[in-house]
Amino acid sequence: MFPNLNAELARIGLKRKDYAARLGISERTAANKLCGKSEFTLSEIRGIASIFPGMSMDYLLEYKRI
Repeated sequence: MFPNLNAELARIGLKRKDYAARLGISERTAANKLCGKSEFTLSEIRGIASIFPGMSMDYLLEYKRI
C-alpha cells in the first residue's frame, strides 16, 4: 500500500479515474498499483512525478505493508 501517494492524491482532489487517465492506465490497474497488488512501470512513475512536481518520489512511493 502507498499511503503517502493516496493521501496526496486526495489532498489535491484527483479522483482515481482522472489519475488513471493521466497515467494512461485503466481504473482497475490504478487501483491494483495503489494497493500494492502490482508494480508501477517507469513511465507510470514519471507520470506520478509530473502530477507532483518537486515532491520526493521516495516519500510518495513509500510502501507500507498492512
